[in-house]
Amino acid sequence: MPYPTMGPAMRLLINGRHHEIEHPDEPLLWVLRDELGLTGTHYGCGIGACGCCTVLVSGEPVRSCQVIAAAVGEQPVVTLEGLATRDAAGEVVALHPVQQAFVDTPLQCGWCLPGHVMCAVALLARDPDPDEAAIAQAAAPNLCRCGGYNTIKAAVARAAELARES
Repeated sequence: MPYPTMGPAMRLLINGRHHEIEHPDEPLLWVLRDELGLTGTHYGCGIGACGCCTVLVSGEPVRSCQVIAAAVGEQPVVTLEGLATRDAAGEVVALHPVQQAFVDTPLQCGWCLPGHVMCAVALLARDPDPDEAAIAQAAAPNLCRCGGYNTIKAAVARAAELARES
């Protein structure tokens, strides 16, 4: 159920495009999912503990369930949908190396993947050749109910390889 609007509509920069949002006083998660239809950002716990709702704000992983949309201001937001390369018609022409690595290394249920993917993207932006400890540290804030942590670490290592190859 949407929260009542407390302030005027505002614009956010999401996935490289400006969007007029109607409910700036709602958590960013609900603006992304309910107003913009960007359902790649998952709802998990609602208290910022699981990481399913992670997006990048100015390149840094942020729990979107814990941030009021208005607090983002002019900072660019990137969601799972914003990682792939698209053509002029909006069709995906290439997945981001992290997305491709996770497609190639499937997990059991995948509910946690948005958080793991977004944290991996941020990690590889900082460190294109992370060691196993850096990968584990980047993945640590995200919970995987299926226990796929070794598979997740392997996918991030593979993503680093793919990024170096491209």
